[in-house]
Amino acid sequence: MAKPWATLGIDLHLEPAGPGLRRGLTDALREAVRTGRLAPATRLPSSRSLAADLGIARNTVAEAYAELVAEGWLTARQGSGTRVAERVVRGPVREGAVLPQTGALGSPSVGAAAAAAPRTTTPPRRDRSRPRPRPRPAYDLVPGTPDLSAFPRAEWLKAARRAFLAAPHQALGYGDPRGHADLRAALAGYLSRARGVRADPERIVVCAGFGHGLSLLGRVLRARGAQRVAVESYGLPPHWRQLTTAGLSTHPLPFDELGTSVAELTHESAVLLTPAHQFPMGVPLHRDRRATVVDWARRTGGLVLEDDYDGEFRYDRQPVGALQGLDPEHVVYLGTASKSLAPGLRLAWMVLPSTLVEEVTVAKGHVDTCGVLDQLTLAEFLTSGAYDRHVRAARLRYRRRRDALVRALALHAPHLHVTGIAAGLHVLLRLPPGTEQSVVQAATWQGLALHGLTFFRHESATTEPADALVVGYGTPPDHAWAGALEALCRVLP
Repeated sequence: MAKPWATLGIDLHLEPAGPGLRRGLTDALREAVRTGRLAPATRLPSSRSLAADLGIARNTVAEAYAELVAEGWLTARQGSGTRVAERVVRGPVREGAVLPQTGALGSPSVGAAAAAAPRTTTPPRRDRSRPRPRPRPAYDLVPGTPDLSAFPRAEWLKAARRAFLAAPHQALGYGDPRGHADLRAALAGYLSRARGVRADPERIVVCAGFGHGLSLLGRVLRARGAQRVAVESYGLPPHWRQLTTAGLSTHPLPFDELGTSVAELTHESAVLLTPAHQFPMGVPLHRDRRATVVDWARRTGGLVLEDDYDGEFRYDRQPVGALQGLDPEHVVYLGTASKSLAPGLRLAWMVLPSTLVEEVTVAKGHVDTCGVLDQLTLAEFLTSGAYDRHVRAARLRYRRRRDALVRALALHAPHLHVTGIAAGLHVLLRLPPGTEQSVVQAATWQGLALHGLTFFRHESATTEPADALVVGYGTPPDHAWAGALEALCRVLP
């Protein structure tokens, strides 16, 4: 009997390109197998599932699969689905050729180290802690947390039991400061196929949440002599504080309809971006700007810190691949289980350029600071397919919530414009000028936790301020979602 997750298929990042959809999809799949991003024996999504993910016709996927089976890149058997074929290389190898992988992913090429910058003094901290209405609100539409009532407890317990019983005694020791090898290997495989990350387990460092990882990077940058990091005009104040605490100043970049304007980058040592889904504005970084920021990093020796906080959740558009795939030696990829599973797990990861691995590992300490049992459980969760199944189910649930939110706004506030709905766990709701503060205050009186756009605006931003609400739809449990929508509609102007 087939495992239930296998019928749903895995998440698979592909970017078909070329003169035709079928040719582009065929070439993208062939390249993923040829370069080893899809390991031998990997079971691919069904043609129906992949077609739905990419927004194309099922026949297009079926034809692409059939062509690659005929070429020997894939195999297809009744009851077993479509899988990546086992490939054995024989004879001499042409110099510079990229061969299909038969085992773990290899290391990408090594590039230049990031350049150092002059020392600076520590700027003053800002006190912008997250406000919490008192008493505790009846409904929470603040973005940043998934539906914790939907955490896959039974599946997680099964994975924990399997992982714990299989773990050797040595696994309970102090451990590798980079994180347990099993989790790093599982993450490398998942990130490669699902997010287009060029991942090698030796270059992955597991950390206790995104903030912990950013703090480590800030300390390493400061030790190298860096003094200034560029950030987006809108983002999370705690992330900016992590950098200032490390002794770095933050310089906000302008923002427009194409995303963050990276052309403004000059002598910064690094830039912190949310390129797949800008937080909180909700737009992906335009492809020309993706190329521009990578060119800047290569030219100056700077680093791009890529926050891929909700890359698994997209609905009405094809997935946007990780920026790190363009240049692994100048982009640090940061991911987390906080949105896909739960922030309380305190599990996140960095895929580092080769020149940063040792420095970040030393900054983290001599022993692993993340609980090994949770690491082993997540590794089992990933390799067994349970994570893919959970993400797909969550994606459907959050899409239904987003659709209900958009319908409610169209009915009760048709004069307000909602944007950023194609992906993620929040939307941006534009308000009439001068009304944001009063709406947020009214929400507090209604027992509704809600943030205005101003809360996420950098104090030095030059981008023209706008009145808007950042409405998170991930947090409320299913039974409270209708009430949360009603409370929101009551406070809208």
